[in-house]
Amino acid sequence: MISSLKALFAVCLIAMAGAAAAEEQVVNLYSARHYASDEILYNGFTKATGIKINRVDADDAGIMARLKAEGSASPADVILLVDAARFYRGEKDGLFLPVRSKVLEEAIPANLRAKPDANGGIEWFGLSTRARVIVYAKDKVAREDVDTYEKLADPKNKGKVCIRSGSHPYNLSLFGAITEHMGEPQAETWLKGVVANMARAPKGGDTDQIKAVAAGECEIAVSNSYYLARLMRSDKPADRAVAEKVAVVFPNQNSWGTHVNIAGGAVARHAKHVDNAIRFLEYLASPEAQNYFANGNNEWPAARGVKFDNPALNTMTGGQPFKSETIHISAVGANMVKVQQMLDRAGFR
Repeated sequence: MISSLKALFAVCLIAMAGAAAAEEQVVNLYSARHYASDEILYNGFTKATGIKINRVDADDAGIMARLKAEGSASPADVILLVDAARFYRGEKDGLFLPVRSKVLEEAIPANLRAKPDANGGIEWFGLSTRARVIVYAKDKVAREDVDTYEKLADPKNKGKVCIRSGSHPYNLSLFGAITEHMGEPQAETWLKGVVANMARAPKGGDTDQIKAVAAGECEIAVSNSYYLARLMRSDKPADRAVAEKVAVVFPNQNSWGTHVNIAGGAVARHAKHVDNAIRFLEYLASPEAQNYFANGNNEWPAARGVKFDNPALNTMTGGQPFKSETIHISAVGANMVKVQQMLDRAGFR
């Protein structure tokens, strides 16, 4: 009888161990990235590690709302978002788990990841960057008239500027950075100048702004760099024709540098597969994955020393690295309340 119980106990232990091992081979991902090229990344991770990815797609706001609603019952292990201000907010709301990873800390520059907590844990990491550039009609506008963000508010550009809604995260991020560089009073004056220079009320996305410049509806637009790169690399002649009518400048190369936002990742506060989550983020910081960000979605790698070959990005920068701002990326989130109040006062919708 005793021997039978021992045998049964042993079988139960083996079964439990097997179930635990099987459970470990999964990572639950909540992602705000919706790019076809990322499928290759996810498949590559599973092939290399045997860890299956279960994915839930939503936008940044939807993911954060879901995490708050689910609380400790959330199945999420990894969170991928596409805006620095959202990471800052998620950190303040306690949605992420501080982790230690030598791989991530060595790969990702300090200004593109969360500041360490008292124990050295880091709550989120930038994994790719996108520049907020100025696109202009090359046959109507002189480059020197748009080579800084400040000049978007210069009276010489009155009636020339197209830009999407001021409340969109891409613009909120830029305005948060501008506030960090200029200070609040000067930033508000600048915002009022941008409003005064608009060719039309804000509408549409970044691609719409570029197309408006090409169509002559305005002469200057603000856009994330990858939207222009997509037009340049498109297999549609109409898209390439739009790209050929405009030129691009990476602003403030002689001062604080061009504003960059991030897409990045974090381990969820209540992750059930923490080791797998960290392993997935480390994979996304690898040279192989960083090249997919560059070549698949026209983003710049966030990891140090990664070489890539994207013809559109190389053309945009003249084959040379551009100077990006070095303020800590969380500053854009810290300035959000100020920015939103300034936008209301400036009449920037």
